[in-house]
Amino acid sequence: MGWATLCLIVFLLERPLLHWTALVIGVQWIATARLGLDCAALAATGWVVGRLARPSPMLGVLVFAATLSVWDFSFIVQINMPWLFRLVVHTLSGDGNYLSSLVSTAASQAILFGSLIGGGLLSRQRAKPVSIIDDV
Repeated sequence: MGWATLCLIVFLLERPLLHWTALVIGVQWIATARLGLDCAALAATGWVVGRLARPSPMLGVLVFAATLSVWDFSFIVQINMPWLFRLVVHTLSGDGNYLSSLVSTAASQAILFGSLIGGGLLSRQRAKPVSIIDDV
């Protein structure tokens, strides 16, 4: 359900909204707007996955996050963990030219996965408040 939800949100809401607002926000802000919309789409997807994985909502969200980590899904959302791993390898091999790209890519991936986890945390059932009055 996570993939279906993510694809529906991205292709029915995010992409049309980004195309409609592209003329207003300008070319220099499209990447930032896409990152923000991707965060919103992932938060909504995390909420849906958490709601459907009732016995353990965070386990369902973490499994879905693991499926996002395997391949390059930048055609759907800007998650690209294989690219991040390549940047880490190049940076650790002594090539300092990759350091700024590594930092910005790691930050954007952390924000995207944080949005997914945040949506999953919002999906948890709230604890029943303690009452001094007995329910009869």
